[in-house]
Amino acid sequence: MDHASAPDKRSGFVTFVGRPNVGKSTLTNALVGEKVAITSDKPQTTRRAIRGIVNRPGGQLVIVDTPGIHRPRTLLGQRLNDLVEQVLGDVDVIAFCVPATEKVGPGDRRIADSLSGYARAKKVAIVTKTDAASREQITERLIEVDALREDWHAVIPLSALTHDQLDVLADELLPLMPEGPALYEEGVVTDESLEDRIAEIIREAALEGVRDELPHSIAVTIDDIATRETGSMTDIHASVVVERDSQKSIIIGHKGSRLRDVGARARAQIEPLVGTRVFLKLHVRVAKEWQRDPKQLGRLGF
Repeated sequence: MDHASAPDKRSGFVTFVGRPNVGKSTLTNALVGEKVAITSDKPQTTRRAIRGIVNRPGGQLVIVDTPGIHRPRTLLGQRLNDLVEQVLGDVDVIAFCVPATEKVGPGDRRIADSLSGYARAKKVAIVTKTDAASREQITERLIEVDALREDWHAVIPLSALTHDQLDVLADELLPLMPEGPALYEEGVVTDESLEDRIAEIIREAALEGVRDELPHSIAVTIDDIATRETGSMTDIHASVVVERDSQKSIIIGHKGSRLRDVGARARAQIEPLVGTRVFLKLHVRVAKEWQRDPKQLGRLGF
């Protein structure tokens, strides 16, 4: 057999699991070096398996970003949990995340225990947000996390924010991957379509600073993307879909002020992505109780 072409290169799939808001999306973006997963101070904002791709001298890590595991209250919640199940059954490494700033609790224990159901994946534990914790807290957390399972291949403290120990994580993960060539070409950072990435950016902008009843009730659809003949401007028409009229008025704001802010914030991030100036037209529409309706969920891509 000829191994000369790819000496000991490894590549495979890793996913980060943990309670909502332990910093999984921030960690994905930090490793990839570019924003591929939306982050928000609202828990459970990640909805689909976004793959972030990390190229290292020794090979390639493909990060599958799952929604936080939670007890489902709606059909959407159930579908998200099914997605998690599917992803965890397919990856090479499951990395379990716990923030350094909070004691390990029953929710963490439940998730750590559930990992036994995925025998083929190797398990790694990560203590996140070390930049916000004292040395005592970090030590305490490492001891607690280490005790959760006997089969951790590594327990790594890190900060995605300051990039402290990020390289250590990548260096620990790569040897756990199967040998083989890169799964994606150099320069690819995600396998999400441009439309999906734009929709997620708009959803993130719409979530910023809204009251707690909104996060799960917002979906975004891209209705049209067209580059003008001159090539210097892209027109994007998108719908922000909510469940109730009262939510519609929150998103639009007084005389449309909030929607304008959402558009401006989203546009600033979309322009570097499409490489031209962007004219973004946002339309807010109500789809009653869409999270509980299989037909509407299908139309919105879930």
